[in-house]
Amino acid sequence: MEQFQTTDGGAFDKKVRLFSRDYLKCCIYLSGALDPKKTFTKMLYSKLISSSMLLEDFLDYHGAKNNKYWYFYRELSAAVRHLSLAANFQKHVSNRLFFYDLPESGDFQKQGDITLDFLTDTLINMAPAILEEARLLNIPIPEDNFKADDFPSTTTEDLLHYDIDDQDKDLLKKNIVKIASEFLNITKDFDQLKFYETYDKDELVKIVPDKVNEVGIRRHEMLVHNLQSSFDTYVIHGGFRYGNRKLKQLRGFFSVVFHLLQMVGRLLHFYERHLHQAGYKNTYKMVQERLSSLINPSLLLDRTINYGLFYACHFLTTGRELAGEILNENIERARIQVGIPQKLGFHARPSLLVAKIVQHYGGQVELCVGEDRFDASSVLDIQWAGGKIQKENLKEVAFEGDARTLKDIEILAGVNYGEDTMGKGVPLPVELRYLS
Repeated sequence: MEQFQTTDGGAFDKKVRLFSRDYLKCCIYLSGALDPKKTFTKMLYSKLISSSMLLEDFLDYHGAKNNKYWYFYRELSAAVRHLSLAANFQKHVSNRLFFYDLPESGDFQKQGDITLDFLTDTLINMAPAILEEARLLNIPIPEDNFKADDFPSTTTEDLLHYDIDDQDKDLLKKNIVKIASEFLNITKDFDQLKFYETYDKDELVKIVPDKVNEVGIRRHEMLVHNLQSSFDTYVIHGGFRYGNRKLKQLRGFFSVVFHLLQMVGRLLHFYERHLHQAGYKNTYKMVQERLSSLINPSLLLDRTINYGLFYACHFLTTGRELAGEILNENIERARIQVGIPQKLGFHARPSLLVAKIVQHYGGQVELCVGEDRFDASSVLDIQWAGGKIQKENLKEVAFEGDARTLKDIEILAGVNYGEDTMGKGVPLPVELRYLS
């Protein structure tokens, strides 16, 4: 092998040994792992994540991305960091699954175990290759190694006494309503992905990153994280064992979705950045091939999409009914009397706009025509009501339900439901900009 390019008369060599020390000690520890389920604790993940991140940052600062000798070593550290982060998120889900109180979670638990096994097996398989690459780079392999006692499990069979009861916390209804509405809006946003079935490996390659990518998943992750933070701050401070079961089960839904999206985001980042496109330079392509021999891209995509994203969609959909129940139990209800659209009545445009307002807030609203009541979230129901209104030659109708929704319907009615008397669309008030 040719002489490596270093800096400052050996300063780089000294520091790369220092920043590799704990990282390589972890690799030695993994090389001797007999039982991965007991080997991989959250404390070990923490050490893998921190040591690989420090090494990666050090190598990046010194230009390893542009050096043919050090590039593979740098890529291995990035792989360890992202796979360890993903495994740590999955480990958290597995540890907390009982407390999430999710319905029919048996298959989810089984697929989660398969995913965690894939990630841990991959990290174990990488360890010898990392140690060999260190030897080729003349980085000394540490003689003092980690032991199992250095990485104890964070879980025990004991639980601290539950003596702070959050049941009497002031549960402001407006915060519960806001959070339930946001959950429903996130589920509608997620519906665009339509990941409600598994895909074979050829299909996965087609949809990643064109349809599903790190940027999009990170956006959804942030929305769900904000939802969880608001819930913990304004609704229930802590605990899952007692208190309002509906509220805590709702938190279980978006909490598990949040951690799944964290894992999916990390794995997509790694796939897109390190396995998907290597660039045009031969060195990059060779390193990509070497990484792919250690980390199966097809299995990585399978676990990312067919487990992580699939179940994120599943639990958002499953939690929708519960969120709707909680929302309608806590909304402020009201009744308004408004005029009908002039001169064409409730045809397609006004019916659609009313339904979109109701769907935006998620609370129950009914259009009342005499003794008859119609679901105001349904365009078809509103148009059925429109027929009765026309037949009885009514000039006004009533809406009952979610006060937030009624306020916006009143604004819409004030501009003749967004159209002129000829049925042409007119600009909507700024308060209704979400309809455009």
